[in-house]
Amino acid sequence: MKTITEHLAGYAAYHRDRRNVATHLVGIPLIVIALQILLSRPYWAFDGWFLTPAVIVSVVASLFYLRLDRALGALMTVLLALSVVLGTEIAALSTTAWLSWGIGLFVGGWVLQFIGHYFEGRKPAFVDDIMGLAVGPLFVVAEVVFMLGLKKDLHRAIEERFS
Repeated sequence: MKTITEHLAGYAAYHRDRRNVATHLVGIPLIVIALQILLSRPYWAFDGWFLTPAVIVSVVASLFYLRLDRALGALMTVLLALSVVLGTEIAALSTTAWLSWGIGLFVGGWVLQFIGHYFEGRKPAFVDDIMGLAVGPLFVVAEVVFMLGLKKDLHRAIEERFS
């Protein structure tokens, strides 16, 4: 299995233009929230607990992120849990509202992605490696963490690959 540095550096190779990164900072969270909304139906309740496809996908994703890096994985797990809660709330609305929010955010997020890749002049990472779809959300969270001056060793290791 690739390391977190390998995954993020591979993804970063397709995201060197700051305008592209900026569009991803908004677009990827919109896509993740949209998927959580759309995957929050059907809803199965068990003694105060609930299960949806969104929960299953989030647990699998969280395990992947935690295996790569405990701190970033824990942060991703919290963010995914919050998006599951939001998705569940929106899925409880009428079918029209549920689909409008889910599809609207999904399309809006992808429009931002493709605008960013227009600036980049390069295709999205997932075209060459399907894992880019899983690494994208981690990339966004890592970028924010790096902007806050955290995880400097990881940031340096990624950037050294482009020097």
